[in-house]
Amino acid sequence: MADNIDKDDVTGIDTTGHDWDGIKELNNPLPRWWLWCFYGTIVWGIAYTIAYPAWPLVNAATSGVLGYSTRAEVAEQIAAVDAQNAEVAQRLASADLAALAPDDPAYRYGVAGGASVFLANCSQCHGAGAAGVQAGGYPNLLDDDWLWGGDLEAIEYTVRHGIRNDIDPDARWTEMPAYGDIFSDEEIAASVEYVLALSGQEHDAALAEQGTELFLDNCAACHGEAGEGIREMGAPNLSDAIWLYGGDRDTLTETVTYSRFGVMPPWGQRLDEAEIKAVTLYLHQLGGGE
Repeated sequence: MADNIDKDDVTGIDTTGHDWDGIKELNNPLPRWWLWCFYGTIVWGIAYTIAYPAWPLVNAATSGVLGYSTRAEVAEQIAAVDAQNAEVAQRLASADLAALAPDDPAYRYGVAGGASVFLANCSQCHGAGAAGVQAGGYPNLLDDDWLWGGDLEAIEYTVRHGIRNDIDPDARWTEMPAYGDIFSDEEIAASVEYVLALSGQEHDAALAEQGTELFLDNCAACHGEAGEGIREMGAPNLSDAIWLYGGDRDTLTETVTYSRFGVMPPWGQRLDEAEIKAVTLYLHQLGGGE
Protein backbone atom coordinates (compact mmCIF):
# COMPACT_ATOMS: atom_id res chain seq x y z
CA MET A 1 0.00 0.00 0.00
CA ALA A 2 2.85 2.40 0.85
CA ASP A 3 4.17 2.13 -2.69
CA ASN A 4 0.81 3.40 -4.02
CA ILE A 5 0.87 6.64 -1.98
CA ASP A 6 1.27 9.67 -4.19
CA LYS A 7 3.61 12.32 -2.83
CA ASP A 8 3.90 15.91 -3.96
CA ASP A 9 7.24 16.40 -5.71
CA VAL A 10 7.82 19.88 -4.25
CA THR A 11 6.79 19.45 -0.59
CA GLY A 12 7.10 15.70 -0.22
CA ILE A 13 3.68 15.61 1.47
CA ASP A 14 1.16 12.90 0.69
CA THR A 15 -1.69 13.91 -1.60
CA THR A 16 -5.32 12.87 -1.36
CA GLY A 17 -5.16 11.35 -4.82
CA HIS A 18 -7.47 14.04 -6.24
CA ASP A 19 -6.24 15.69 -9.41
CA TRP A 20 -7.83 18.69 -11.12
CA ASP A 21 -6.07 19.52 -14.37
CA GLY A 22 -2.75 18.69 -12.83
CA ILE A 23 -3.45 20.43 -9.54
CA LYS A 24 -3.22 18.01 -6.62
CA GLU A 25 -4.67 18.35 -3.13
CA LEU A 26 -2.19 17.92 -0.28
CA ASN A 27 -3.26 15.64 2.52
CA ASN A 28 -2.27 18.05 5.30
CA PRO A 29 -3.70 17.36 8.75
CA LEU A 30 -6.32 19.81 10.04
CA PRO A 31 -5.02 22.46 12.47
CA ARG A 32 -5.27 21.33 16.09
CA TRP A 33 -7.16 24.48 17.12
CA TRP A 34 -9.79 23.77 14.45
CA LEU A 35 -10.18 20.17 15.55
CA TRP A 36 -10.61 21.14 19.20
CA CYS A 37 -13.22 23.75 18.23
CA PHE A 38 -15.04 21.12 16.17
CA TYR A 39 -15.00 18.63 19.01
CA GLY A 40 -16.16 21.39 21.35
CA THR A 41 -19.22 22.12 19.20
CA ILE A 42 -20.17 18.44 19.32
CA VAL A 43 -19.90 18.41 23.11
CA TRP A 44 -21.84 21.68 23.30
CA GLY A 45 -24.59 20.33 21.03
CA ILE A 46 -25.03 17.19 23.10
CA ALA A 47 -25.09 19.20 26.35
CA TYR A 48 -27.60 21.67 24.88
CA THR A 49 -30.03 18.98 23.78
CA ILE A 50 -29.89 17.49 27.28
CA ALA A 51 -30.35 20.79 29.12
CA TYR A 52 -32.83 22.65 26.86
CA PRO A 53 -35.88 21.85 24.70
CA ALA A 54 -34.50 20.42 21.49
CA TRP A 55 -35.84 17.26 19.88
CA PRO A 56 -39.28 17.53 18.25
CA LEU A 57 -41.78 14.83 19.17
CA VAL A 58 -45.33 14.23 17.94
CA ASN A 59 -47.10 16.94 19.97
CA ALA A 60 -44.24 18.83 21.58
CA ALA A 61 -40.47 18.78 22.03
CA THR A 62 -38.23 17.34 24.71
CA SER A 63 -38.31 19.79 27.62
CA GLY A 64 -34.68 19.39 28.74
CA VAL A 65 -33.51 18.99 32.31
CA LEU A 66 -33.61 22.76 32.89
CA GLY A 67 -37.18 23.02 31.59
CA TYR A 68 -36.50 26.46 30.09
CA SER A 69 -38.90 27.79 27.46
CA THR A 70 -38.78 31.13 25.66
CA ARG A 71 -42.50 30.73 24.94
CA ALA A 72 -43.23 30.35 28.64
CA GLU A 73 -41.04 33.36 29.42
CA VAL A 74 -42.91 35.51 26.90
CA ALA A 75 -46.24 34.23 28.23
CA GLU A 76 -45.22 35.27 31.74
CA GLN A 77 -44.27 38.73 30.52
CA ILE A 78 -47.58 39.11 28.68
CA ALA A 79 -49.47 37.94 31.76
CA ALA A 80 -47.62 40.50 33.89
CA VAL A 81 -48.54 43.33 31.50
CA ASP A 82 -52.15 42.12 31.33
CA ALA A 83 -52.30 42.15 35.12
CA GLN A 84 -51.05 45.73 35.19
CA ASN A 85 -53.67 46.77 32.64
CA ALA A 86 -56.51 44.63 34.03
CA GLU A 87 -58.38 47.52 35.63
CA VAL A 88 -58.34 49.84 32.60
CA ALA A 89 -59.10 46.90 30.28
CA GLN A 90 -62.15 46.02 32.37
CA ARG A 91 -63.27 49.64 32.25
CA LEU A 92 -62.96 49.62 28.47
CA ALA A 93 -64.81 46.31 28.15
CA SER A 94 -67.82 47.65 30.06
CA ALA A 95 -67.69 51.21 28.73
CA ASP A 96 -70.13 53.02 26.48
CA LEU A 97 -67.67 53.96 23.74
CA ALA A 98 -69.62 57.03 22.70
CA ALA A 99 -69.30 58.40 26.24
CA LEU A 100 -65.52 57.98 26.50
CA ALA A 101 -63.62 61.26 26.31
CA PRO A 102 -60.34 61.30 24.30
CA ASP A 103 -58.39 62.12 27.47
CA ASP A 104 -59.89 59.18 29.36
CA PRO A 105 -57.22 56.53 30.16
CA ALA A 106 -59.61 53.83 28.89
CA TYR A 107 -59.91 55.64 25.55
CA ARG A 108 -56.14 56.04 25.18
CA TYR A 109 -55.60 52.42 26.20
CA GLY A 110 -58.21 51.34 23.66
CA VAL A 111 -56.69 53.26 20.75
CA ALA A 112 -53.17 52.02 21.52
CA GLY A 113 -54.31 48.44 22.06
CA GLY A 114 -56.64 48.58 19.07
CA ALA A 115 -53.69 49.37 16.80
CA SER A 116 -52.05 46.11 17.88
CA VAL A 117 -55.29 44.16 17.47
CA PHE A 118 -55.72 45.64 13.98
CA LEU A 119 -52.18 44.81 12.86
CA ALA A 120 -52.44 41.25 14.18
CA ASN A 121 -55.89 40.43 12.79
CA CYS A 122 -57.12 42.95 10.21
CA SER A 123 -54.13 44.33 8.31
CA GLN A 124 -53.84 41.21 6.16
CA CYS A 125 -56.93 42.35 4.26
CA HIS A 126 -57.23 46.08 4.93
CA GLY A 127 -53.49 46.83 4.78
CA ALA A 128 -51.17 47.93 7.56
CA GLY A 129 -52.32 51.52 7.15
CA ALA A 130 -56.02 50.56 6.81
CA ALA A 131 -56.18 52.04 3.30
CA GLY A 132 -57.72 48.84 1.93
CA VAL A 133 -56.95 46.84 -1.21
CA GLN A 134 -59.28 47.66 -4.09
CA ALA A 135 -58.20 44.68 -6.18
CA GLY A 136 -59.50 42.32 -3.50
CA GLY A 137 -62.54 44.33 -2.50
CA TYR A 138 -61.19 45.21 0.95
CA PRO A 139 -62.52 48.65 1.90
CA ASN A 140 -60.50 51.70 2.79
CA LEU A 141 -61.14 52.44 6.47
CA LEU A 142 -59.60 55.92 6.34
CA ASP A 143 -62.32 57.67 4.35
CA ASP A 144 -65.87 58.46 5.40
CA ASP A 145 -67.58 56.16 2.89
CA TRP A 146 -68.99 53.36 5.05
CA LEU A 147 -71.35 50.76 3.58
CA TRP A 148 -72.95 50.01 6.94
CA GLY A 149 -72.19 53.22 8.83
CA GLY A 150 -69.03 54.58 10.41
CA ASP A 151 -70.11 55.64 13.89
CA LEU A 152 -68.81 53.75 16.91
CA GLU A 153 -71.89 51.58 17.26
CA ALA A 154 -71.91 50.57 13.59
CA ILE A 155 -68.18 49.81 13.51
CA GLU A 156 -68.40 47.74 16.70
CA TYR A 157 -71.30 45.72 15.28
CA THR A 158 -69.41 45.03 12.05
CA VAL A 159 -66.27 43.99 13.92
CA ARG A 160 -68.24 41.77 16.28
CA HIS A 161 -70.47 39.98 13.77
CA GLY A 162 -68.72 40.35 10.40
CA ILE A 163 -70.25 40.46 6.95
CA ARG A 164 -71.88 37.69 4.88
CA ASN A 165 -70.35 34.85 6.84
CA ASP A 166 -72.00 31.54 7.74
CA ILE A 167 -70.64 31.54 11.30
CA ASP A 168 -72.48 34.34 13.08
CA PRO A 169 -76.28 34.45 12.64
CA ASP A 170 -76.20 38.20 13.30
CA ALA A 171 -73.67 38.94 10.53
CA ARG A 172 -74.55 41.82 8.23
CA TRP A 173 -76.02 40.32 5.10
CA THR A 174 -77.14 41.56 1.70
CA GLU A 175 -76.45 40.07 -1.70
CA MET A 176 -76.38 41.67 -5.11
CA PRO A 177 -77.87 39.52 -7.89
CA ALA A 178 -75.69 38.53 -10.83
CA TYR A 179 -77.37 40.37 -13.67
CA GLY A 180 -75.55 38.30 -16.24
CA ASP A 181 -78.30 35.74 -15.57
CA ILE A 182 -81.03 38.38 -15.91
CA PHE A 183 -79.96 41.05 -18.41
CA SER A 184 -78.81 40.74 -21.98
CA ASP A 185 -75.33 41.97 -22.89
CA GLU A 186 -76.89 45.15 -24.31
CA GLU A 187 -78.82 45.79 -21.09
CA ILE A 188 -75.69 45.26 -19.00
CA ALA A 189 -73.79 47.74 -21.18
CA ALA A 190 -76.59 50.30 -20.86
CA SER A 191 -76.71 49.87 -17.07
CA VAL A 192 -72.95 50.36 -16.81
CA GLU A 193 -73.09 53.55 -18.86
CA TYR A 194 -75.85 54.84 -16.59
CA VAL A 195 -73.72 54.16 -13.49
CA LEU A 196 -70.77 55.91 -15.16
CA ALA A 197 -73.04 58.89 -15.71
CA LEU A 198 -74.21 58.82 -12.10
CA SER A 199 -70.62 59.08 -10.88
CA GLY A 200 -69.73 61.89 -13.26
CA GLN A 201 -67.46 59.82 -15.49
CA GLU A 202 -67.10 59.83 -19.26
CA HIS A 203 -69.96 57.81 -20.70
CA ASP A 204 -72.11 57.07 -23.74
CA ALA A 205 -75.09 59.37 -23.25
CA ALA A 206 -77.40 57.39 -25.54
CA LEU A 207 -76.65 54.10 -23.78
CA ALA A 208 -76.93 55.76 -20.38
CA GLU A 209 -80.40 56.98 -21.32
CA GLN A 210 -81.37 53.41 -22.16
CA GLY A 211 -80.01 52.27 -18.80
CA THR A 212 -82.10 54.73 -16.79
CA GLU A 213 -85.24 52.61 -16.72
CA LEU A 214 -83.23 49.42 -16.12
CA PHE A 215 -81.57 51.01 -13.11
CA LEU A 216 -84.81 52.37 -11.65
CA ASP A 217 -86.60 49.05 -12.09
CA ASN A 218 -83.83 46.77 -10.85
CA CYS A 219 -81.20 48.66 -8.87
CA ALA A 220 -82.85 51.65 -7.21
CA ALA A 221 -84.52 49.49 -4.56
CA CYS A 222 -81.10 49.02 -2.95
CA HIS A 223 -78.97 51.86 -4.28
CA GLY A 224 -81.68 54.54 -4.23
CA GLU A 225 -83.17 56.37 -7.17
CA ALA A 226 -80.23 58.79 -7.26
CA GLY A 227 -77.74 55.97 -6.75
CA GLU A 228 -76.58 57.35 -3.41
CA GLY A 229 -76.83 54.00 -1.64
CA ILE A 230 -78.81 52.78 1.36
CA ARG A 231 -76.74 52.01 4.44
CA GLU A 232 -79.36 49.87 6.11
CA MET A 233 -78.92 47.46 3.22
CA GLY A 234 -75.17 47.85 2.84
CA ALA A 235 -75.73 49.13 -0.71
CA PRO A 236 -72.90 51.43 -1.85
CA ASN A 237 -73.16 54.96 -3.10
CA LEU A 238 -72.71 54.88 -6.88
CA SER A 239 -72.65 58.65 -7.36
CA ASP A 240 -69.27 59.39 -5.79
CA ALA A 241 -65.71 58.52 -6.80
CA ILE A 242 -65.16 55.88 -4.10
CA TRP A 243 -65.33 52.30 -5.35
CA LEU A 244 -64.77 49.09 -3.46
CA TYR A 245 -63.76 47.03 -6.50
CA GLY A 246 -63.15 49.78 -9.05
CA GLY A 247 -65.34 52.17 -11.02
CA ASP A 248 -64.01 51.91 -14.56
CA ARG A 249 -66.14 50.53 -17.37
CA ASP A 250 -64.60 47.04 -17.44
CA THR A 251 -64.78 46.56 -13.67
CA LEU A 252 -68.37 47.82 -13.50
CA THR A 253 -69.32 45.43 -16.30
CA GLU A 254 -67.82 42.56 -14.32
CA THR A 255 -69.62 43.68 -11.17
CA VAL A 256 -73.01 43.97 -12.86
CA THR A 257 -72.55 40.67 -14.72
CA TYR A 258 -71.26 38.47 -11.92
CA SER A 259 -72.06 40.42 -8.75
CA ARG A 260 -69.74 40.71 -5.72
CA PHE A 261 -69.80 38.81 -2.45
CA GLY A 262 -67.20 40.02 0.03
CA VAL A 263 -67.01 38.14 3.33
CA MET A 264 -65.67 39.32 6.69
CA PRO A 265 -65.30 36.93 9.64
CA PRO A 266 -67.02 37.62 12.98
CA TRP A 267 -64.31 38.76 15.37
CA GLY A 268 -66.64 38.54 18.35
CA GLN A 269 -65.84 34.83 18.52
CA ARG A 270 -62.06 35.37 18.46
CA LEU A 271 -61.42 38.59 20.37
CA ASP A 272 -62.45 39.42 23.92
CA GLU A 273 -64.71 42.35 24.77
CA ALA A 274 -61.89 44.77 25.49
CA GLU A 275 -60.14 43.91 22.20
CA ILE A 276 -63.33 44.42 20.19
CA LYS A 277 -63.92 47.83 21.70
CA ALA A 278 -60.24 48.73 21.39
CA VAL A 279 -60.10 48.04 17.66
CA THR A 280 -63.42 49.89 17.27
CA LEU A 281 -61.91 52.99 18.87
CA TYR A 282 -58.77 52.65 16.79
CA LEU A 283 -60.70 52.43 13.52
CA HIS A 284 -63.04 55.26 14.44
CA GLN A 285 -60.22 57.72 15.17
CA LEU A 286 -58.21 56.96 12.02
CA GLY A 287 -59.95 59.79 10.21
CA GLY A 288 -62.96 58.27 8.50
CA GLY A 289 -65.04 57.43 11.56
CA GLU A 290 -68.21 59.42 11.91
